[in-house]
Amino acid sequence: MNQMAKDTVEDALEMNFSTAELQRYSRQINLSQVGKEGQCRLKEARVLCIGAGGLGSPASLYLAAAGIGTLGIVDQDTVDLSNLHRQLLHGTNDVGREKTDSARARLLAINPTIVVETYTTRLSAGNAVELIRNYDIVVDGSDNLPTRYLSSDVCVWERKPNIYGSVHQFEGQASLFAPHLGGPCYRCLFPEPPPPEAIPSCAEAGVLGVVPGLIGIIQAMEAIKLIIGTGGNLLGRLLHVDALTLRFREFNIRRDPNCPVCGESPSITEPIDYEQFCNHSNASTVRGISATKLQEMISRGQEVALLDVREPFEFEIARIPKSRLIPLGTIPFDRNSTDRNNRRDVQERRAQRARHRISARRRFRKFTQSRRWSRRLARRGRSDDAQILRRSERTHEQARRCRAEFARNTGLLACALSGVTLR
Repeated sequence: MNQMAKDTVEDALEMNFSTAELQRYSRQINLSQVGKEGQCRLKEARVLCIGAGGLGSPASLYLAAAGIGTLGIVDQDTVDLSNLHRQLLHGTNDVGREKTDSARARLLAINPTIVVETYTTRLSAGNAVELIRNYDIVVDGSDNLPTRYLSSDVCVWERKPNIYGSVHQFEGQASLFAPHLGGPCYRCLFPEPPPPEAIPSCAEAGVLGVVPGLIGIIQAMEAIKLIIGTGGNLLGRLLHVDALTLRFREFNIRRDPNCPVCGESPSITEPIDYEQFCNHSNASTVRGISATKLQEMISRGQEVALLDVREPFEFEIARIPKSRLIPLGTIPFDRNSTDRNNRRDVQERRAQRARHRISARRRFRKFTQSRRWSRRLARRGRSDDAQILRRSERTHEQARRCRAEFARNTGLLACALSGVTLR
């Protein structure tokens, strides 16, 4: 046995690694910031991934490949064909299979030396404390507000770092919430949940599959750095990614001393009804109707105006007879969905505003040119000073009025933001 082989065996015994494990992780052990000690920390770590979807897939894949000793997966869903463009933890043959089973098989295929613990359930107020308590770090890849508030709150109480991520269409954001490390929690950033209708799901708004992959990898990187204790992290920073322009922006966030969970005098010290918390203040006043009730109305011959607000390709797959397709994103701009007289009024008002804008621009240009001509005459000595001064002051006042009229007709954003109303 040559010297290199002997050294490999000795290192494996010293680090409690098999020779195969040492070879598997050799490229990152060579990093001075990781080394043998860092790899040992990774092997001893326990990380819980909430969700095995768009964010949980890349995060868990890279955590498993990096050698995290124990990886927990919480998810209650089954694999759907529409998941596969972004959830690379699952394959076509896994459609209809529970995500936790699919995730376990995929992760162990990548790294059979780790332990994968799965929980085919939804994180709830009844099980969150017990689940999170058994892990060192939580990677939150959930896609709903109640779960995000729940995981953040429990992490505060159990003093566990919570690595947050979310995506929307071409955008994503990530941060690290850990009040016990001096940073804020999720409630410090979002004290009150926004209206449910303000946060469309992936099915409603769509998402580019690469975006959750990018954010999930950032979450995995944050977890690895926390475990090995090197580099900077996103504590107190919110990282925003715009994949369409490929721009990264950072926002500083601070711990709120009045936060009801991590503040100086916390008022929430145990799990609450998070479904009610995220929906009670924004309850919709629009009445709902069940599918059975709708079928009864149609069967009785009752006249029903049924609008289908899904996308056209979804409408082609399946639809209710006599329903009318108006995609949700086009409702404000759908000419056929508004009354003809209203459309004519809108067009006339737009034309009138356009005429006012053109007229204002012409008068403004005329007065500005007149003022410049007065100054030019003064420089050339063709008028006496008093006459030029009076004309200049009169022209300046006219130009000011013209600018105000121009601002009123164009509806400048600056006026709206400053709260100034031009009368």
